[in-house]
Amino acid sequence: MKYLSLVLINLTRNKRRTILTMLSITVSVFIFASLISLPGLLNQVLRDRANSLRLICHSKAGFAYMLPEAYRRQIERVPHVEAVAGYSVFMGTYRDPNEQIGILATDDDHLREIFPDWEISAETEREFENLRTAGLVGTTLMKVYGWKVGDTIMLRGTVYPVDLQLTIVGVLNAEAAGPRIIFRRDYMEELLGRPGIVNLFWVKIDRSQSAPEVIAAIDEMFANSAHETATETEVALIKSEMAGSIALLINGAKFLAVIVIFTIGLVAVNTAAMAVRERRREMAVMRALGFTRNSIIARILVEGLIVGVTGGALGCALALLGFELLPHVSGALGPLALALTLSPRVVAYSFMIAALIGAASGFIPATLATRGDISTELRAV
Repeated sequence: MKYLSLVLINLTRNKRRTILTMLSITVSVFIFASLISLPGLLNQVLRDRANSLRLICHSKAGFAYMLPEAYRRQIERVPHVEAVAGYSVFMGTYRDPNEQIGILATDDDHLREIFPDWEISAETEREFENLRTAGLVGTTLMKVYGWKVGDTIMLRGTVYPVDLQLTIVGVLNAEAAGPRIIFRRDYMEELLGRPGIVNLFWVKIDRSQSAPEVIAAIDEMFANSAHETATETEVALIKSEMAGSIALLINGAKFLAVIVIFTIGLVAVNTAAMAVRERRREMAVMRALGFTRNSIIARILVEGLIVGVTGGALGCALALLGFELLPHVSGALGPLALALTLSPRVVAYSFMIAALIGAASGFIPATLATRGDISTELRAV
């Protein structure tokens, strides 16, 4: 405590330099937390699906090609298959035509069995089965648009030129379902004139060890047909989607985050070094008066820590605020803006890095400045 007044005096000696250094750390922490959250989001998706018993059966030609809904009954007869559901992409907008929402249609039976991570209650499942226009909405969308269970909403289709009128009967778990709206596929079939096609099938199996056998059986069943299939595990599909450009984006985000932190760290150390050089004579006098070298280094170290910790706290607060406001201000990102979150671990890492930058910016220059002989420094006074 006896050195606290000296620390505060030195911090306010050049207020502009102190504030600018603090703000540079704030901005770097904000950028670092934002960039590092992108790969964190995709890694979280993989962790959430790591133990999934779901397989995805889609057209061998690609996701843009459809499959006959009649395939469902044949897939259900495959050994180790417990449930199958058709799945179709609708996509649409609500109010703002530039903000597209993930709207998906699925068969209304086996909902809880195939998608336990959606955390749908038995009562909600019954309502979904009994109401033709029932809809299940992700937590993030409920929050962004201020919806509540029982509301009737009108959605304009983008993939198909029809509109949906849905009644919200339940809320989906945000981590599992993300920014989505789920509605009944038979309702979609009715609106489109019952084409009898789906984008893909979700297949629930009895245990993960059965996946290779089931995958081979399904794809062999439809081999050499007009609509050949490609079946894979949910994790394998996500990993394949992450390949190429997405993997490059993730690695680029990590690399850029490290570069930003490293650059700001160098700037902070250089700024602190300038401040310490201006006080070398002052430190020589203090050492002559009885202050030890360690006490002087500790005092400057505390100054750097205060700047770093303050900048880190401001940067983390700014990042939390930015992620909270992102869904309301970024229509260009679409559903991704709703899915991006700032994890506590990223906040903790960002704060520790800021504190480390502050400590290094004080410790390194102070150590170098006080290693000389006292008499040599005093001659310059």
